[in-house]
Amino acid sequence: MAPTVRVHAPSGQRALIITSLAVPLTGWTVHAVSLHRKLNKARRDPLTGLLGRDGYTAKAQQITGRYGDSSLVVIVDLDHFKEINDGPGGHAAGDRVLAVTAQRLTAWAGSRGAVGRLGGDEFAVTVRIGAARRELRLAQLATLLSQPVDVDGGDLVDVAASIGAASPDVLGTTDLAQLQRAADAAMYAGKHTGRAVLADRSHATVPSINGRRDGRPGTASLGAAA
Repeated sequence: MAPTVRVHAPSGQRALIITSLAVPLTGWTVHAVSLHRKLNKARRDPLTGLLGRDGYTAKAQQITGRYGDSSLVVIVDLDHFKEINDGPGGHAAGDRVLAVTAQRLTAWAGSRGAVGRLGGDEFAVTVRIGAARRELRLAQLATLLSQPVDVDGGDLVDVAASIGAASPDVLGTTDLAQLQRAADAAMYAGKHTGRAVLADRSHATVPSINGRRDGRPGTASLGAAA
């Protein structure tokens, strides 16, 4: 609530003074609302603890901008996730798989990587990995994400993930949207194969896959376990 200001002056002057006082207060209110919205967007996903889309994008852009050709953008999509949600364990099992997947991605990326949940069962990672180690590190990620998940005190659920990756030196750009689009296309090219696919320039020309553009899901929401 704005403070009350008593002004002893003729009515015309008083109106001018009050208007002048209101301008900075209004400006601060607009700034506060804008800041609040930005903080809301940057909040972490409540289920997995990963960065939301805006927070992930900001950190990922820092990595690609700083490390250029030594950076790698990865898109991960869990296979047959609906079957887990519809299985005996229900959504609780699905939520557990999402949380464990987030933990595994965070461990793989390390403290300096950016890991985000883009929506539903889709994740994105941006890390610094040089060309000489890419294939090995991506193979390690595929192995890590294929490990069964304990969803209820010893009940194991088999999981699998499709993985696509893109790097600036191969695609000739550090633009995150283009890298994500290419990684997304590569991920779909290797769907259900159990191996990670590194995008080439042909993947960068795919405008949309399943209604998704620029590596972004078209309908999934951040808060739901799809």
